[in-house]
Amino acid sequence: MKRSLIVVWFTILSFCVISFQTNLLGPLAPDVKSGFHLSLALTGMLPFSFFIAYGVMSIPAGYLAETFNPKIVAVGAFVTIILGTLLFVFYPNFIDFALSLFIVGAGMAMLQVVINPLLRTAGGEEKYSFYLVLAQLLAGFASFISPFVYSYFVLHPRIFAHLVPAKLPWISVYWICGLIAIGMLLLVVLLKFPREDSADEKLESFKTMMKLFSNPTIIMFFFGIFAYVGTEQGISVWISKFLSTYHGMNPHTVGAHDVALFWGVMTAGGLLGLILLKLIDVQIVLASFVVCAIVTLGFALFGSAEVSLFAFPICGFFLSVMYPGVYSLGLNSVAKHHGSVAGIFCTAIIGGAVVAFLIGYLGDLFGLRVGMMLNFVTLFYMLYLACFAKPLVRNETIWGQVSTTDKP
Repeated sequence: MKRSLIVVWFTILSFCVISFQTNLLGPLAPDVKSGFHLSLALTGMLPFSFFIAYGVMSIPAGYLAETFNPKIVAVGAFVTIILGTLLFVFYPNFIDFALSLFIVGAGMAMLQVVINPLLRTAGGEEKYSFYLVLAQLLAGFASFISPFVYSYFVLHPRIFAHLVPAKLPWISVYWICGLIAIGMLLLVVLLKFPREDSADEKLESFKTMMKLFSNPTIIMFFFGIFAYVGTEQGISVWISKFLSTYHGMNPHTVGAHDVALFWGVMTAGGLLGLILLKLIDVQIVLASFVVCAIVTLGFALFGSAEVSLFAFPICGFFLSVMYPGVYSLGLNSVAKHHGSVAGIFCTAIIGGAVVAFLIGYLGDLFGLRVGMMLNFVTLFYMLYLACFAKPLVRNETIWGQVSTTDKP
């Protein structure tokens, strides 16, 4: 098994690109709702269109990555992202936006399936938790700047005045996304990807994939990824709308900036997570952060305007280690077929579609505050995982406590 720091940094950069584009959906929500005259439920359909693509593409992409060269899948992923982005900028309407988000989401699913096991291979399984938190940290910074990029182009519409409708200046940010994807495509063409040396990593048939999907451990962590992405999107997508609805705050400035702080503070949380994972077992770190997230979300939903404005970003701080914590525990809880398992786990990213949509639906019926309480359910499930997971490989600490078992 070859290690490659260059490939490690490529995977981390890919996570940043995914986060930058994915997390534009939160600050865009109020503009999309007003620009296309949508209900809360229909607004929630946009992240649904994006994340449901993970459910459609992840398992086929995992099969392709196991059967063929993962680099081919990565090239296909960026080509798909470019095509999806261009569809919307040339045809700016609600239907094409939903279709564009689905196509981009399919490309992101293909990319996630490749880069997760690639990071494990290039960096080493004993360092996987650490590198995944590092990736989350830098991806959080990309998410942090994306609302500011959105805000800048809304407030300075002349830059892309001839390329976007005058009433929809926010569409210009998707031109930026397209250019970034083109740059990443050129980069991936130049790189050489390492592969697992073990023959066990080869997927024998689609039947094997289905057998993996019936593994209780894989199912448990499938719903863990579902819960995390559902929580992340179930909070971030609705922050701006929540502050506007309950506290009368401007979504273009205060709302967008609070979303940016949510991702920015998540970056700070990732930095603390990196330190803690060198000192403490990942399960202890994960459980502690989940409990703190539950408390701060309660303050965000039921506190005053000032408390809510402060608590949403702090909640992002505690979400920072959850995705790498759950994902690394999941991959390190199975002995083989990590590329295929990554495909199954990436399918669970549909949690972002389901939870964000259900919050919008419940918001139309009972109010957005009640809808956002759904996030407590997903957080408690991750707490359950943190307490009862039994990984085969534990994260490496400065004490050298890397333990493995002979469990197949």
